[in-house]
Amino acid sequence: MKNNNIVPIILCGGSGSRLWPLSRKSFPKQFIPIMDENGNTLLQSTQKRLEGLKNLSNPIIICNEEHRFIAAEQLREINVKPKDIILEPCGRNTAPAIAIGALKAFKEGEDPFLLVLSSDHSIRDIDEFQSTIEKGLEYAKDGKLVTFGIIPKSPETGYGYIECLNQFSIDNKKGIPISKFIEKPNKEKAKELINSKYYLWNSGMFLFKASTILRELERFTPELLRLCDSALKMSKEDLDFIRLENKSFENCQNISIDVGVMERTNKGVVLPLEAGWSDIGSWKSLWEHEKKDPKGNYIKGNVITRHTTNSYLRSNSRLIVGIGINDLIVIETTDAILVCKSKYDQQIKDIVNHLQEEGFEEGITHKKVFRPWGNFLSLAEDENWKVKRIEVKAGASLSLQLHEKRSEHWVVVKGTALAQLDNKEVVLTENQSIYIPYGTKHRLSNNSSNSLVIIEVQCGKYLGEDDIIRFNDLYGRI
Repeated sequence: MKNNNIVPIILCGGSGSRLWPLSRKSFPKQFIPIMDENGNTLLQSTQKRLEGLKNLSNPIIICNEEHRFIAAEQLREINVKPKDIILEPCGRNTAPAIAIGALKAFKEGEDPFLLVLSSDHSIRDIDEFQSTIEKGLEYAKDGKLVTFGIIPKSPETGYGYIECLNQFSIDNKKGIPISKFIEKPNKEKAKELINSKYYLWNSGMFLFKASTILRELERFTPELLRLCDSALKMSKEDLDFIRLENKSFENCQNISIDVGVMERTNKGVVLPLEAGWSDIGSWKSLWEHEKKDPKGNYIKGNVITRHTTNSYLRSNSRLIVGIGINDLIVIETTDAILVCKSKYDQQIKDIVNHLQEEGFEEGITHKKVFRPWGNFLSLAEDENWKVKRIEVKAGASLSLQLHEKRSEHWVVVKGTALAQLDNKEVVLTENQSIYIPYGTKHRLSNNSSNSLVIIEVQCGKYLGEDDIIRFNDLYGRI
């Protein structure tokens, strides 16, 4: 049936390891405010740049279970209620994710347009971006699979490329049939490609009718589509989330939509886009797109420099002092510091893999960990004790739980806490504390309209986060 609605499908997976140590698997780049003067995260900016498009529907978000509450909270902060938040049990690349989104949108609507977007891109010229989407609708309405190719500015090796059947024109942007997709090239090949008017950067953004992409998925990847349909049909609703059935989705081929469909279809067209796009794929690309001082430096946070040029320096907490340095990336977080020549920034991902293989927690998690009720920050620890700063959002509550191997001591430093110990409830105000012996059922709640901050001291023979037995939880984590 005819339907002119545009349903954004926002792909929210990925670990963003090339932006380590700021971005990590536990809290990747799409949830971090980068390159936005208003302080929006990349996910929030992805949604907000669509405001003003005609017939825009609420988005379908596809992410993993670990980030479900972060995604939901960040969209709530910008007053957006997603159509659905679909949870992937494992990463399976873009073809299964898009198939799931298309199946869901097709069943809920009347064959809408699907605008597939990554949650970790930056686009400066919103008017040009929306104008190109409007142009893309003309092709999508005609049964085409539209992708958006970025007019290249430099020989990038971190992007894939699209070869156009005809030369593109900056002044006359029309949809061009796609000849082929090219994987990330080496430097020499990239230099060769950008000197031609046949090659565009592959943005990974798409626009098509739900029925069109489903027909092409059925044509080229029928087994993948069958498994995705099965995973969706056997999915379960959990609060505001849809949990895909594990086995069917895990059996899906790990394949991109480029390889699965776009390289094989005769319906693909690419629209040139020149709108200040970046996929924020590395610290170097971030430096290139940020506003720099007269000496070519981008500086954020607690930083002092002398005789420093062409560098990216970012402090999250501690003071950074740079003297006589050039072409460096220096990133400080509470538990790790990166110092890197910009030409080596593509190797950061390899370092993160090494950290994970060697069991370094810094390769996966931040000291600050986000939960649906708020967050906690590990301040100090030793073999049998740990100190945390815990912040509980207004009206939020931790689960009713007990620990078998540790005791806890809570000290309220801001706000008012409601502490439940077994069947007893105690109200604690600032500078008051309470002790929770191991084996005691307990819950921490914030019934006020302001945030609550406590200092928690843990003592015991084991302090891992998995020493939790939950009895009741507002967020379905039992």
